[in-house]
Amino acid sequence: MPAVEWFLVACAAHARVMQRERGMPMVQVAAFSHPQSRLKASELSDDRAGREYADRGHGGMAYEPRTDPVHKEHQRFARELADYLDEGARASAYGSLVVFAGNPFLGDLREALSDGTRRLLRTSLPVDLSHVGPAEIERRVEDELAST
Repeated sequence: MPAVEWFLVACAAHARVMQRERGMPMVQVAAFSHPQSRLKASELSDDRAGREYADRGHGGMAYEPRTDPVHKEHQRFARELADYLDEGARASAYGSLVVFAGNPFLGDLREALSDGTRRLLRTSLPVDLSHVGPAEIERRVEDELAST
């Protein structure tokens, strides 16, 4: 096990980065909040769907955005978290990373990580621990890692 290990505990709206040094208890080093991820699509979108009208005949066609606005916010938050993790990796702030996040947000996070950060990724698990306290996170992390 490396001397310093980081744990990202996240959901699409909140995240915490916990750090554990060898032989020491886990401590929180950063916290993030992205309230836009909790908004409804109608609250995120500033216009209606685009329309195309036929040259002849009646009616037209409405076009939906290619990416759901809520998913776009999830991706934006995943990118913010990945940037923080990438910065820590470049600064050698940690030697190993474990990610806990619920699906589908875990996929957005994995996709956003740089190659350098991916090399430090020990494992990523589809478990949402964002709602529990630090002591419970430490206990659950141990349980989850023991079962992998």
